[in-house]
Amino acid sequence: MDLSDSFRIVNLAVAVLMILGGISQFFPLGIQPIILGCYTILFGVSTGLLEFQTPHQVQRYASFMFSFLGRGAFYIFVGCIIPHGHWATIIIGSIIFLVGVAYVALEFVPSIEPPSSMREADAGWGAEQV
Repeated sequence: MDLSDSFRIVNLAVAVLMILGGISQFFPLGIQPIILGCYTILFGVSTGLLEFQTPHQVQRYASFMFSFLGRGAFYIFVGCIIPHGHWATIIIGSIIFLVGVAYVALEFVPSIEPPSSMREADAGWGAEQV
């Protein structure tokens, strides 16, 4: 089954939710919420951009984003740092968390392949030239 477009839409939706969750972190104002908000927005922008272009540095230093297990764990992490008391942030965080759990589960379903945006261009482990 080719589900590449479905995964792309889900990843873009999660990226938008991360950005919205990051913006919501700014209220109430404080040092910790602003830092968390900036990181969450950065994570959302990065996740969204990965659907269109994959820089070589990302493949090298964030290779976990190219498997269901790694991306699912990342989504679970972000889904846990977004909620902070307001009902909207709890819903946003829960959606991202559930998508992460689904991605972790998809890692163990051999009949479903990761989409092209989640496949590394190089040969994988140990392919780095020294």
